[in-house]
Amino acid sequence: YQRRVHGDYLIGIKMTRGTPAFGKRHSKTHTLSRISGTKTWHKQKGRCATGGAGAKKRRYNWSEKAKRRNALGTGRMRYLKTIQRKQKNGFREGAQATKKVSKK
Repeated sequence: YQRRVHGDYLIGIKMTRGTPAFGKRHSKTHTLSRISGTKTWHKQKGRCATGGAGAKKRRYNWSEKAKRRNALGTGRMRYLKTIQRKQKNGFREGAQATKKVSKK
């Protein structure tokens, strides 16, 4: 810290851009981009740092392997992985499960 002292009291404390300022870095500016697929989407600016103009992720038919790597089902699928089970049960919610009676 740099201090300017006037008599017995401090006039102002200025933080430098060096080592002490690095401790304040805890938030992320960039997140995953839908356009390029990389971690280049600036959250505040709302744009991709790679410079892609379109709203869709780049995808070409001449590269089947790249399409396969980024296809649906290769990621976590946090929402979609529960849909198949819910569809099988008719998307019911809030109902009590019926007792299964064993056949004799």
